[in-house]
Amino acid sequence: MVYNSLQFIFVYPFLFLLYHLIPGRYGKARNMYLLLVSYALYVSWKPSGALVLLFVTAMTYGVARIIGHVRHPKRFFTFGIVMAILPLLVFKYLNFINETIQHCLSVAGWDIRLPGLNWAVPVGISFFTFQSIGYCFDVYKKRIPPEKDFLTYALFVSFFPSILSGPINKASLMLPQFKKKRPGLDYGKVVEGMKMLLWGMLMKTVVADRVGLYVDTVMPEYQDYNGITCFVASLLYTIQIYADFAGYSLMAIGVGKTLGFELTENFRRPYFSYSVTDFWRRWHISLSTWLKDYVYIPLGGSRCSKARNYFNIIVTFLVSGIWHGANWTFIVWGLFHGLAQVVEKMLGQQKCNYGAVGKTVKVVITFLLVNFAWIFFRMPTIEDACGLIARIFTANSSLSVFYDDPQTLMLTVASVILLLLKDVRDEFYSDKMPLMNSRHLVVRWATYVILAIVILLMGVFGTDQFIYANF
Repeated sequence: MVYNSLQFIFVYPFLFLLYHLIPGRYGKARNMYLLLVSYALYVSWKPSGALVLLFVTAMTYGVARIIGHVRHPKRFFTFGIVMAILPLLVFKYLNFINETIQHCLSVAGWDIRLPGLNWAVPVGISFFTFQSIGYCFDVYKKRIPPEKDFLTYALFVSFFPSILSGPINKASLMLPQFKKKRPGLDYGKVVEGMKMLLWGMLMKTVVADRVGLYVDTVMPEYQDYNGITCFVASLLYTIQIYADFAGYSLMAIGVGKTLGFELTENFRRPYFSYSVTDFWRRWHISLSTWLKDYVYIPLGGSRCSKARNYFNIIVTFLVSGIWHGANWTFIVWGLFHGLAQVVEKMLGQQKCNYGAVGKTVKVVITFLLVNFAWIFFRMPTIEDACGLIARIFTANSSLSVFYDDPQTLMLTVASVILLLLKDVRDEFYSDKMPLMNSRHLVVRWATYVILAIVILLMGVFGTDQFIYANF
């Protein structure tokens, strides 16, 4: 059930009401209801994928129980991690591995082709696999005890607000919430969750999908447009992927709140970052936290020589690139972010001590670096990404920027300005102009109605797929 679909608008109120009709003292009944809903929704997305979800859930649950009861758990832990990650490798990366092998063999004149399974990739497999592996790692390190109740653990892995595209929640955050007695309807949380849903819907339909119309017109056919137009398209894709993914995350967290749960924060205005290092403290926070806890720190983190620390950073972001997709473009994107952070550390630029003007300059530089990295993320091949970048820097006699018509241009500019104003307010004036959080009832409801009208008038509907649903 995609959040910006009519299905969600009509179905979720019934799911919400049925959940809250179950008395809070019947926590297990509520959990069973949420588990059934989570699997029912997952089956509606990808029926065959539910078997993979159940396999990963059962495997990591069983291994974690064994780890908690044996004296030397390393072998069981290794076995569990391998088995949990195996479906991800088979379904998501088999085509990529095949193509790489074929390319290498073609040098020797051999042509061997194997069938791939990318067409059958289970929805959200990267997210629920990493979440399950994180749980096993925490049990192995004795940070948390193994969960005894299989149904509670199965709900943690499959919880429908976040299984499609995250956030990647930690077991230490979610399992206690599932296990404790929850009160009846928490009005404060429901209201807060609905606010998140409203703004997340606006980010997706009004901003992401509207600028996406321009991006999807220019970037696939970049050879037909001048450098300025290509650069504008790259900037708009930077806006699109932020509004799309942050909008989804906000809606997921909002749905969780309406049910009484606190999910992991995932975005904190990343385009105000003053370094690439700072960017990863603000962008996809749940993934960057996962990478830090389960890749970077186990490799040695920063408690080692400088050379080893730089190596750890590169490997961590190589994993990030591979996690995002089975394509060399994602590997280049991940390595770029890793190398950028290494350079920042070498130059002592991961922090900012230059005052307001200096920080502004660093924010602009970081934004442009991230923007050009997104080109590799968006384009289908490295050749296309390099071609688009070359096109941007190609001198052209025409200084005009392509646009469809004045009305579309006006709506696109207005949507970007609206997002910018909201982020500026949240970043620098969080205690000013509390429109949706105003003490005055009229101000709050006037804001809700205006935002709903903006969504209806400016939103682009019908493009219901979230970008990160592909990962």
